[in-house]
Amino acid sequence: MVKQDLVNGRCGWCGTDPLYVTYHDKEWGRLVTDDATLFEFLVLESAQAGLSWITILRKREGYRKAFCNFDARQVAQLTDEDVERLMQFDGIVRNRLKIKSTITNARQFLAIQQEFGSFYDYTLSFLPGRKPIVNSFKSMSEVPAFSAESDAMSKDMKKRGFKFFGTTICYAHLQATGFINDHLVGCGCR
Repeated sequence: MVKQDLVNGRCGWCGTDPLYVTYHDKEWGRLVTDDATLFEFLVLESAQAGLSWITILRKREGYRKAFCNFDARQVAQLTDEDVERLMQFDGIVRNRLKIKSTITNARQFLAIQQEFGSFYDYTLSFLPGRKPIVNSFKSMSEVPAFSAESDAMSKDMKKRGFKFFGTTICYAHLQATGFINDHLVGCGCR
């Protein structure tokens, strides 16, 4: 099934599922400047690797509960016993490597905050002129899966020890958090 470029005046990728539509209309592509929300998206995008985004959106509250309301400091202190407990929790994707990577990524997230002042400033350092990118795509087929910016950022994050954050996941993170605006021309949320 080929998705339409625009459906009901919005990017066609969200279809008509109410959860997806609300996410598209109220969150996706809106610039996030606070680190707490950036960490939330980092956790969710990493969990999404290999899965559909709607699967993760449906488990978002479970992730919030499992990972300390997305408090990076608390998540960074989770132990092996916590990993075992989370492996039994139905509210998240029970993948040991992804659970452990969330803890590792929290620790690296805090290190970046210490080094750059904020994860927001760190993210801006990969963008031309330290400004969000606004693309003017008319068709979903034009939207890339990665970019030079996501390549550079994910490469740096990998070097720092982040897991499940390759260039495609990084690009999706940049889109979701508004550092790259890929709302199609003609979308009411553009």
